[in-house]
Amino acid sequence: MKYVFIINPSSGQKNARTAFMKKAETAAKALQLDYELYLTKAPQDGGRFARALCMKNSERGERLRFYGCGGDGTLNELVNFTAGFPNVEIGMIPMGTGNDYIRNYGAVSDFLDLKGQFLGKARHSDLIKYKAVYEDKHIEGYCANMVNIGFDCNVVDLAGKAKRWPLLKGTLAYLVSVAIMLIKKKGADLRIEYEDGRIVDGKILLSAVANGCFCGGGVKGVPYCRLDDGLMDVSVIHDVSRLFFISMFPSYAKGMHLDKKKIREGGIIKYSKERRLVIIANSGHMRLCIDGEITTQQRIEFSMVRDAFRFIVPANIG
Repeated sequence: MKYVFIINPSSGQKNARTAFMKKAETAAKALQLDYELYLTKAPQDGGRFARALCMKNSERGERLRFYGCGGDGTLNELVNFTAGFPNVEIGMIPMGTGNDYIRNYGAVSDFLDLKGQFLGKARHSDLIKYKAVYEDKHIEGYCANMVNIGFDCNVVDLAGKAKRWPLLKGTLAYLVSVAIMLIKKKGADLRIEYEDGRIVDGKILLSAVANGCFCGGGVKGVPYCRLDDGLMDVSVIHDVSRLFFISMFPSYAKGMHLDKKKIREGGIIKYSKERRLVIIANSGHMRLCIDGEITTQQRIEFSMVRDAFRFIVPANIG
């Protein structure tokens, strides 16, 4: 088995990244592993490097373990470039801002244990496949964790800028961005078409199409997700008042908001599990956040791919 660390130089602090690389080399040598450290040079360079290794390895059939050393965007890149190749397992060393996908399995600190990573076992995980169009451009790909539209997407967009502000890092940058976006209260105007014919049409505060529960550095906004049930969880929050959303946000962050009788019975949130979904921007365009990466689209179609890849879960997680 070959262990390959794909390291995003823009994730995390330089000193911490350098220290990790030395630690990874020491641990791999001590266990006499066949390993490689690859520092990415540009966006999608890590994915292209991983794909080239997969193609080179296709005849030999050797197991390849790719560890994305970054955030959810790094994991998304590896998934998209290696999907469909046999004998590939993907892990994650959290060096990004949110690190939300791994929270579905355990604490972020559990994924920093290199010995646990090396001894970990890979579990099957689903992917959300999407096909989108904007003007005359068509794109398609996979989402490992979550697609956000409306409030959550706007927060992530702002948080990417806020984390460069003095003293704002990680979750704090997200929370400050939440406060700013609550003042602006910018949602989205969408037509959401469900597989059974149901339709939601009009202004909403936010919509999440999710494989995993967490976004924004640990906010459990889609609490009933499972990574291996073959279904996407779709959460749509209607255009509620600022005061109501502020009062709801603490329970929303903890994943307890659907337990509130006022929310559950008031029709404020539409929550369901789906195999297929279509979302269309009534205004002609919408901003989407796909595993932390922002894009603009006009129409997007979602479907589930069950057991689409294998994710490495450290041995120290039960």
